[in-house]
Amino acid sequence: MAKAKTKSENNWLLKSLESLEKEYWGEIPKDESYLITTCHQLRKKQLKEFDTEDLRIMIGQDIGLKYLIPLAFKTLEKDILAEGDFYEGDLLKAVLTSNSAYWKKETEYWALMCELFNNKISEIEKEAAEYDTGRKILEAYEEFKKIN
Repeated sequence: MAKAKTKSENNWLLKSLESLEKEYWGEIPKDESYLITTCHQLRKKQLKEFDTEDLRIMIGQDIGLKYLIPLAFKTLEKDILAEGDFYEGDLLKAVLTSNSAYWKKETEYWALMCELFNNKISEIEKEAAEYDTGRKILEAYEEFKKIN
């Protein structure tokens, strides 16, 4: 499989999304939901400190895709069914259902994601045979393939 160029070169992993995107969201509003509070906090976290759940949350909200999809790709190369806090494969599902405009622009990553998915299809199909969440990943991929 071809290696993707990572957006994390040039010490980007040492920076936060807030720093990389040069966009400050302000203070976290009081009494906000867990999700909004978490997204605000994660924008301040160094990319090198992101775990699977952090990636799932932010990618699921289409935040920082330019920087986080390459990190997610590295995680998925190691474990296609990498699990955040919800279920096996929740990171993959977040990636596959993320904003299609990103994937239309980043065709190299789209092609690499398709290749990775197809290389790991037996693991994904095994998950789909046992769990509804696995079937939803397969359905998400069918839509993902149509993007480009």
